[in-house]
Amino acid sequence: MSGAIIENMSTKKLIFFGLFILSFQLLFVLLGAFIAPSPTAAVSYLATKCISRHGVAGSLLAPWGPGQCQQIRSFDQPVAKMLDANDIVFSVHIPVPGTEMSPWFQYMLLVLQVDVSFRVINQIEGDVVLTVDAGLAYRDVLTSDWTTKFHSMEERPLRCAFALPKTYENEGRFYECDPVPLMELGSVAHKYYLLNLRLPANSTTNVGVGEIKDVLVVAIHQNGGFTKVWLSMKTLSAPGICGATLWYWHRIVLAARQPALLEQAILALGVSTVMLDLPAEWLSLVLERTWMLLFVDVQQGVFYGALFCFWIIFCGEHLMDGGRRNRLAAYWWQVGLVLFGSAVLLFFDLSERGTHLTNPFYSIWASDMGTMAATTFIVVAAISACLYFLSLCGTVICVFRNIGKKMQQLHAMPPARRQRYQGIIFRFKFLMLVTLACAALTIVFFILNQVSEGNLPCGHYTLKVHSAFLTGIFGMWNLYVFSIVFLYAPSHKKGSESAHSLNADVKN
Repeated sequence: MSGAIIENMSTKKLIFFGLFILSFQLLFVLLGAFIAPSPTAAVSYLATKCISRHGVAGSLLAPWGPGQCQQIRSFDQPVAKMLDANDIVFSVHIPVPGTEMSPWFQYMLLVLQVDVSFRVINQIEGDVVLTVDAGLAYRDVLTSDWTTKFHSMEERPLRCAFALPKTYENEGRFYECDPVPLMELGSVAHKYYLLNLRLPANSTTNVGVGEIKDVLVVAIHQNGGFTKVWLSMKTLSAPGICGATLWYWHRIVLAARQPALLEQAILALGVSTVMLDLPAEWLSLVLERTWMLLFVDVQQGVFYGALFCFWIIFCGEHLMDGGRRNRLAAYWWQVGLVLFGSAVLLFFDLSERGTHLTNPFYSIWASDMGTMAATTFIVVAAISACLYFLSLCGTVICVFRNIGKKMQQLHAMPPARRQRYQGIIFRFKFLMLVTLACAALTIVFFILNQVSEGNLPCGHYTLKVHSAFLTGIFGMWNLYVFSIVFLYAPSHKKGSESAHSLNADVKN
């Protein structure tokens, strides 16, 4: 692109700018590693077995507190042998006594762990489906009545394995069952929640699920301390990116010409980053906003879509092959792949989290048809991403090959012009390497985040890998966009016009 700041900035200033960006990147990583707590917290609750001949639909049963339900400790008790499976309600009070939930938790995921005892005459059948009659209620004062929030009849595949021989000697031992996703609540706006689960049984429902002894519920939510750090970062980053984007557009307006395609792509990238940094989560602290998870997904999708489009346009505009560019039609199929893949993922997200707005117990993976549809969405998006990546790699290879050819032509130029060209090409190569480094670091951080146990000892401190990964990636992409917006803003130096003509000569 002609007349940009990066083309007129001295090497010394460029080095200082790079050190400035690296220092802020280190600050983001250290903030997550040593200050922010772990991103999420998980609490396990052993469901209380309450007796109710009316089921969840008839009444809400609490395991403790006012109106405590009639309970049984084990299904081996004499009173339990007189009950039907439809008379048992598994009740969970969230959180434990003496504590309360907080809007700082942002969301709540519930996962079931079913304890199934092996019996020779009552074994788990293959491809069995667990039917759950689930109800969720809330209150903000311990002495007040429960208010029903959601109620749904859901089906979940129950996948269990028995590692020992299925003989009478091993009766009473437990199957190893996979966790069963139950619910995803997009806002934690109340202090107390009550979960009631009933496993209805008849000739067609919950047949072949074995002998269920207990139900364990794992509640996962964002750590309140991490939310404070995360919102603080977004609140401080948003004005900086917004100001840089406005300044960038102001420089384009002062140039008194039609903005080039690359300039428009950079502007779109800046706007998408402003949307990403928009700290809308503050609203969930004062109001119940169950759509917040979906909104955050849309924010991230818009940013990555703009980033991928920018990469292909950025490389294409530097091909220097004499082709007609500076128009979006030249990149129609690469940009189309990005838009198509983004649309597929958005449709998948709306199918899952969009439905959670009215029924948080819904799961697209609960049925064979839903699983097939979800898998299709993911596969199609993955194919689009692979084709885009191959196209991007091909464009990058062409750019560096053409740059190599142009470098050979520089020997015939006067020393001053040759040095100028070499500076421009060096800066482009440097920015391309920074782009590749950002993508590589994202992958490396992601792998470390998966294989680590979450915390690593570091002297007298504990380095929190998961938090460092999230804050580091957030800071890296913000600093990357800030650098692009600043370095590729139109320069108003006197030499900018000469830079334009030089760059035009190189492309021709």
